[in-house]
Amino acid sequence: MLPTPDTSHVSFDTIYEPAEDSYLFLDTLSSESESKWLSERFKKSTSPSPDSSFNSVPLVVEAGTGSGVVLAFAAAQSQHIFGRQDILTLGIDVNRNACIATRETVASAIKTVQKESSTSGANSNLHTVHASSITSDLCTALRPGSVDVLLFNPPYVPTEELPRLPTESENDPTASQSMSRSAKFESDSYFLSLTYAGGADGMETTNRLLEAIPGILSARGVAYVLLCKQNRPEEVKECIRAWGGWNAETVGSSGMQAGWEKLVIVRIWRQDAS
Repeated sequence: MLPTPDTSHVSFDTIYEPAEDSYLFLDTLSSESESKWLSERFKKSTSPSPDSSFNSVPLVVEAGTGSGVVLAFAAAQSQHIFGRQDILTLGIDVNRNACIATRETVASAIKTVQKESSTSGANSNLHTVHASSITSDLCTALRPGSVDVLLFNPPYVPTEELPRLPTESENDPTASQSMSRSAKFESDSYFLSLTYAGGADGMETTNRLLEAIPGILSARGVAYVLLCKQNRPEEVKECIRAWGGWNAETVGSSGMQAGWEKLVIVRIWRQDAS
């Protein structure tokens, strides 16, 4: 079993703590079937390709990183998941605290793998680089066609309202230092609501991400999106297939019926990519 990245340095006052959905992501990406699929798609080619982007280092982006546990796992275990040790990772979150935590989680996970390989005498050539963790709304800050692998564990709980995005002053890491206890509790509760509150059907944020996928993914790009039962995943997949030239399949499942919280991970990709 591949190790889960350490998040002991993370303060979960305003950041989502890894839970069943996070671990489902780790299990899905590292499963035999999915790692085989990804390794084939992103393998290094020894022969020239008409499209050089198919031989370039894959850019793996997680939108809504939280603690960074999923992105750190993909970075540290890139050989197992992608069949190569030279991926580039980028984290995005609307919460600046989450961005700071993600940078440390990814760096720690990479360093741990390198240290263990050195101690055991294994020949580790892990060249994965974490480009940055940026404060942004989903993928709005990214260049079109730039993302090879997009990971998204969204706020999927149905709620009456969708929380507004935080202001720059609210994202100031020093702001809480001058807050009263009640004000800090209110602020922390607001940031935590961003991690779970999904609005109508739990799909308001997810729908915005799905709408961006055709423009943000590269020609070989693939997206992994987590959904719960009440998000109506079968309907979501049919809508994606109706885009024309796109496919959507369930590749991971929590495998248990826990009310409407049964979870699935859907893989989304262009059918005609080679």
